[in-house]
Amino acid sequence: MFTPIQIFADWLIYNVLEINKESRLGSALDFFVFDTIKIFILLLIIIYVITFIRSFFPPEKTRKILARSKGNTLAGHVLAALLGIVTPFCSCSAVPLFIGFVEAGVPLGVTFSFLIAAPMVNEVALGLLYSLFGLKIALFYVVSGEIIAIISGIIIGKLKMEKHVESYVYEMQMNADVNVPNPTSKERIMDSWNFTKDLIKKIWIYVVIGIAIGGVMHGWIPAGALARYAGENNPFAVFIAVAIGIPLYSNAAGVIPLVSELTRAGVSMGTSLAFMMAVTGLSLPEGILLRRVLKPKLLAVFYVVVGLGIVFTGYLFNIIIV
Repeated sequence: MFTPIQIFADWLIYNVLEINKESRLGSALDFFVFDTIKIFILLLIIIYVITFIRSFFPPEKTRKILARSKGNTLAGHVLAALLGIVTPFCSCSAVPLFIGFVEAGVPLGVTFSFLIAAPMVNEVALGLLYSLFGLKIALFYVVSGEIIAIISGIIIGKLKMEKHVESYVYEMQMNADVNVPNPTSKERIMDSWNFTKDLIKKIWIYVVIGIAIGGVMHGWIPAGALARYAGENNPFAVFIAVAIGIPLYSNAAGVIPLVSELTRAGVSMGTSLAFMMAVTGLSLPEGILLRRVLKPKLLAVFYVVVGLGIVFTGYLFNIIIV
């Protein structure tokens, strides 16, 4: 289905701009034009469809469902992790969501299962991974992200770290009986389209930067070159990928083009996905915002537990995915 885009990219770069087809610049620009058009078409379709579907799961409804969780139970963690996939979430909403869940009586561990799954198992990323890498990789991504969120939430819940939540969170009085919006079908369609446009406006620069980096790699880094440093033969490759990914700030849509090019250049799939999960699930901006509601010890536990889970998953991917 993307053949016409490739034909257009080849025509623009090699015929109109008359850049040598064998040159590194030509290869990089051809990659950039093709992937930019392809990724944005996928984003428009995927974001719109998913936004319409998740309009049935607003944060208020998620709060009410999770508030029924009785204690730090496995069922509560599984439910929270699953709801994290379909509930709208971004770094800026981490604090109000956390406060709302705690105030509604959601156990701390269950709350973390949600907060970990929501950004890490991104539905847009799922759609893009399926489109670019196929069903197998997409399923591995979802299952591993959910398992990390569930196990991390259980561990944090078992540690009984409620005292390491800032005291004002428990003192705030929020209405646990917030009315759940029930828009009409027409309103859902219009709201989904408006959300899609607004989100594209916010993330386009990250997507373009990610594709541009991928284009440079495509033109100047031969396939297999990075395998010497981040391939299966390097036992520290996944650790390095996660360490690099945590300080970065991007979204899955901006990271996936880079992941695609990393795998082409010889980086193993597990290492590439671990890098993506670190960027989306442990971003530095989210950590800074969470510090407003979490004391340093609990925030550190959050990063260590989730980080180790991502590292383990990266190594597991490298063993399973061939």
